[in-house]
Amino acid sequence: MNFTYLILILAATIGGGLIPMAFRRIHPNLPIYLLAFTGAFLFGITIMHLLPEVYHELGHSAGVYIVIGFFLQVFLQQLSHGMEHGHTHLPGEGHSHIAVTPLLLGLSIHAFMEGIPLGFHYEDRSALPSLMLGVAAHKVPEALTLITVMMHAHQSKARLWRILILFSLVTPLSAILAGLLGQEFTVVTDSLIYLVALVIGAFLHISTTIFYESGTKHHELSRRKVLAIAAGIALAFVTLIFE
Repeated sequence: MNFTYLILILAATIGGGLIPMAFRRIHPNLPIYLLAFTGAFLFGITIMHLLPEVYHELGHSAGVYIVIGFFLQVFLQQLSHGMEHGHTHLPGEGHSHIAVTPLLLGLSIHAFMEGIPLGFHYEDRSALPSLMLGVAAHKVPEALTLITVMMHAHQSKARLWRILILFSLVTPLSAILAGLLGQEFTVVTDSLIYLVALVIGAFLHISTTIFYESGTKHHELSRRKVLAIAAGIALAFVTLIFE
């Protein structure tokens, strides 16, 4: 377990959450382009590093778990209302209030799932550092969106800090739990690859939804958003140097 990776993810999450707390007026396009960039980066990491690993371990059955993970994320976004891919649903957009508990629950389950692959031992040595970068990058807009929504839900500053700190800890603790249990129990070690396949499905749902939907009027792909996506994919190709 490389704790440096987990500290970076923790810092990225806190940093993303601090943006709306420190800057009351954020350019509305900032989250859009951040999500496009990080979603494309995570998509590239998933395709280049995680997919080959699970198909090597599970063969054709890997596809079954990936599809299940995809639709598991569809279910989870019913709780989080798609905050993990940029949907905010703030008052004034047809919503009279914000149901805080389901949002936190759905996003926390998603954050827990993100940590599971970080506790897995990969044959491809470049997979873990690449995945860490992808998750850390995605945490910035994810936490930014979470805290923005919580601020519009009129949460106190003390509660905002508690939410941010607790949310920041979910993914690192999930990685530690997966790593420790995987070392101690063979059944957990054998099960982790299936969980990684489920998370791949969730990642594919989130990243592709970001490409074509989140934050855009009529769901169009603007030129700047295409550039952000291209930059994310290019960075994913750069991670191949870790091999």
